[in-house]
Amino acid sequence: MWIDLSQQSLLAALASITFNPTAWNIVAQNEFHNKTITRLFGGNTRYGCYLLAVAIFSAGIVRDSLYHRALQDQPRIPLLPEPFSVVVPAVLFIVGQTFVLTSTYALGITGTFLGDYFGILMDHRVEGFPFNVVRDPMYIGSTMCFAATALWYERPAGLLVTLYVYVVYVIALRFEGPFTDMIYSKRAGNGTRELKKEL
Repeated sequence: MWIDLSQQSLLAALASITFNPTAWNIVAQNEFHNKTITRLFGGNTRYGCYLLAVAIFSAGIVRDSLYHRALQDQPRIPLLPEPFSVVVPAVLFIVGQTFVLTSTYALGITGTFLGDYFGILMDHRVEGFPFNVVRDPMYIGSTMCFAATALWYERPAGLLVTLYVYVVYVIALRFEGPFTDMIYSKRAGNGTRELKKEL
């Protein structure tokens, strides 16, 4: 048996993977419309964004620990022949982490952790590495790390979870992408009106 669907740890990992991007999209959109978190800090948008950043980062650690626990409870079956069983997951993990870390560095804390929903907008679109290689490097890099971990520990269930992660991210981007575009389009429209007033 390649996958043990009876393990509660597998369900817990899938629940956490579903919860994280879903919750952050809901919280961020609520913040954009109602400024709920910002009001907690007396109108300080950066403090509100930092609080959300800590929450997102902490939930990510919980998700990863649940994923590792789930893999431990699953059957171990060799997936790749030597030396590929070591080389492939190592390369996947290094490339995935590179995408995640460099995109975080390029965007900064507020750019990475939904600062635009707080009204903290970047001056221009980031187009350097890794955004000039892949469109959504943080999501792609995270998915690669899930796959790398599954291959490293030789757990077929991990590959199933990785596929689920990819699907969840694709769905999240269908909401997150257009909403972010709307925020910046709205700013561009306001800027055009301001310029017309000055003229």
